Amino acid sequence: MEPIMTASTIVSSANMVVLGILMGVFGKMYSKTKAQLPLGMIFFSGLLFLHNVITVYAYFSMMELYAVALLPYLLAVHTAELAGILILLKITLQ
Repeated sequence: MEPIMTASTIVSSANMVVLGILMGVFGKMYSKTKAQLPLGMIFFSGLLFLHNVITVYAYFSMMELYAVALLPYLLAVHTAELAGILILLKITLQ
């Protein structure tokens, strides 16, 4: 496996961990308030989680099909996603 693909897989796995924490936080928020916004955020986080599961699966099952020139861009996308959900987590926990 290419080192950049390995890094992208690690970042995608970190995304899944943070998204799992976010879903737990939003679930706790929903159980206390019964507001609709946390339900939407759980759905949104769940779809991003599914995206990362599919990404990691695709990396392992189809790694020979990925062009090496694309890998830095994929890593940048996953890193930007991780930064965004970490910021969302920080804002949510304040």
